[in-house]
Amino acid sequence: MRILLIEDDPRIRADLATTLEAAGYVVDAEADGEEGWHLGDTETYGAAILDLGLPGMDGLAVLKRWRAAGRDLPVLVLTARGAWAERVEGIDAGADDYLAKPFRMEELLARLRAIIRRSGGHASPVIEAGRVCLDTRQMRVTADGVPVSLSPQEYRLVAYLMLNKGRVVPQQELAEHLQSVHFERESNAVEVLIGRVRRKLPVALIETRRGFGYLVPEDEAGE
Repeated sequence: MRILLIEDDPRIRADLATTLEAAGYVVDAEADGEEGWHLGDTETYGAAILDLGLPGMDGLAVLKRWRAAGRDLPVLVLTARGAWAERVEGIDAGADDYLAKPFRMEELLARLRAIIRRSGGHASPVIEAGRVCLDTRQMRVTADGVPVSLSPQEYRLVAYLMLNKGRVVPQQELAEHLQSVHFERESNAVEVLIGRVRRKLPVALIETRRGFGYLVPEDEAGE
């Protein structure tokens, strides 16, 4: 899944990007509020991590413009500000959660997983589809209780489809969540990846809807 990170402190931004990538996310990182707003307005992300004190356009303005434009991506707000009124303002502006600096990376990852799950209608960190189980905390996929060995990109594909279980996901949307905006996306990358995942899974999981995209059904899959 692709995450938009907007943080102007270079050390914090680098540390966050490294942590997120180690946790299996694709990260687009920006330091400027206006540049970050533009990416969030024109690209597809699973969630955004947004600092409030930004150059160019402050974080609250970024968030308000996204929400006014109908952008409903989950947003985790970061700030060094401690006043309760500013926390309330961030939530009222449309933030899904709020984390004050300094923070522990483990807490940030847990809160990020939670807002992503909630956006897909999942309360539990463990998501099941037929005989396949996704554990978002351990970044592990099992089939019939047996771990399936997946590359980071293969895991991102399975995780995104399972988090969107019951919805046909267009191929372009999948491609956007598998690679950063800064890399050229190959036209057949999704088909190749789907084929690799199907060969590794001992059970059918992903259905192809020709001309529309890919689907993990709500009930037991079977293509």
